[in-house]
Amino acid sequence: MRRWGACLAAAIRFALIEQLRNRLALVIVVFFVPVWITLTYTVTADDPVRFHLRPADRSITMDGNVITQTSGALHSLALIVGFMMFIATARSAPFDRRLVQAGYPRLCLALAKFIALVLAAAAAAAYGTAWMRVYWHPQQLLLLAVGLLVGALIYGGIGVMLAAVVRSELAGMFLVIMISFVDLALQNPIVNPASDSALLRYLPAYGAMQTAVTAGALHLVPWHELALGTAWAIGMVTAGMTAFALRSRSRRANNTRPVAAAESPSGTDQAVLAAGSRSGPCPPSRAATDRSSHPHGHDTSAN
Repeated sequence: MRRWGACLAAAIRFALIEQLRNRLALVIVVFFVPVWITLTYTVTADDPVRFHLRPADRSITMDGNVITQTSGALHSLALIVGFMMFIATARSAPFDRRLVQAGYPRLCLALAKFIALVLAAAAAAAYGTAWMRVYWHPQQLLLLAVGLLVGALIYGGIGVMLAAVVRSELAGMFLVIMISFVDLALQNPIVNPASDSALLRYLPAYGAMQTAVTAGALHLVPWHELALGTAWAIGMVTAGMTAFALRSRSRRANNTRPVAAAESPSGTDQAVLAAGSRSGPCPPSRAATDRSSHPHGHDTSAN
């Protein structure tokens, strides 16, 4: 059990380092989120807009810029977290497969991806909520953060799933952008006058959007919509982790090339390989030697 815990801790460190290496995503989080939240609030007209709240079973009236900012915040977090998880999962896939082939537990790697997703989504949701609080005062600030978190988790899971089934980074990013655009644009009554359609409840971020708007307008906990959003989040994360586990499954040994003596591992390798020297069942010796499999490594294999 202690050895398995060491493997999990090393895999978590590796997953977090992969996220921190994605400097573009970090810059987008720091700068794009406040700029987008500011623009959607200040540029959009504050004319009253009707929004149908399923939890209250009635339509409420809110300022148009508040509705647009809420939808825009969800959209930006969905794109950013989906982008972060897609890139990190896609680029680490070859190295993950080498770790599994060398005896590293797949469950450790999948749990590490899940923990990294939750931490990234929580940080982005808290950051977005803090910026929204600058411009207006939601009735339930914590519930607003929960709504943003649920939306980020949904698209983070979609990002992991797409990384396991789509080979091209461009195609994966296009799918994340288009799915989130259709999902959240249709729920904005300014963009879609028929946003109260019953069909919209089948969209991934419907529960998250309803939760966020309810948090801003009413002292009411939308249990059903919150459960619906949470179910989507769990479903997408589960699908993503399952797809990741299947893609990282061990291949037959005769499909790999012999490897020569390796140089000393560096960078993100050390985060994962550190557990190997201390734990029996998960020392990724071959992963350490085949540097060509690591997304940031160098080729040391024998020709």
